[in-house]
Amino acid sequence: MNGVADGSIVALERVEARVEPYDWGFASERASEIAEHWLKLTADKPAMFNGRVMLQHRAAIAGGVFHASYFAADYAAFLAWRDFGQPPPAIRNGFAMAALKAADGAFLLGRMGGHTANAGKVYFAAGTPDQEDVRPDGSLDLAGSVTRELCEETGLSLDEIVVEESWDAVIVPGRVAFMRPVRIDLPAEAARALMLERIASQSEPELSDMVIVRNLADCACYDMPPFMTAYLAHIFGRG
Repeated sequence: MNGVADGSIVALERVEARVEPYDWGFASERASEIAEHWLKLTADKPAMFNGRVMLQHRAAIAGGVFHASYFAADYAAFLAWRDFGQPPPAIRNGFAMAALKAADGAFLLGRMGGHTANAGKVYFAAGTPDQEDVRPDGSLDLAGSVTRELCEETGLSLDEIVVEESWDAVIVPGRVAFMRPVRIDLPAEAARALMLERIASQSEPELSDMVIVRNLADCACYDMPPFMTAYLAHIFGRG
């Protein structure tokens, strides 16, 4: 993927993404293995749903713009690809994240519920793009995904947050996390209490908790994916 090197964090002005037809051989060639894997995953997590998600198969960065092409695939196929060691051809889970920051400078991350595919993991509100993020013209609304996922998962409303225009792409094998800074005008403890109150009222919450991260040392207390700790190290390193 041109100019998109694994292990890098790249500041971006914007992200331009489109959905297009793509023949992902893994999904068809290993269909029986994918189905068997899905049955195992959902045996004790019946709430998991095999919907269609958007995966990234082509990417390039030029002039501060991340250009990406996506294709639709079953969620079951994506999870199998992830769990089978990301077999070729190279694709990525390219998703947007709300890097939620409180008024006192602390970050607020969610802990995924036990019924989810990433149970116990701690990271910013996010989701693999799906059909809801595809506009009528075929473009993929990753900016909209940031606020939709944040509001759905935490119960916050758009008038309670401020979304900045910039992005940082955290690029690792099989993933690119498009981090977008989001601010809430409350101290971290008050913001956490507000979100926990709203999560408690949800019929099927995705999150089991909200955690506060004030410095890089806090990251060691939680089960975070490496790309999350890399991003927070990058941000805290700026001073």
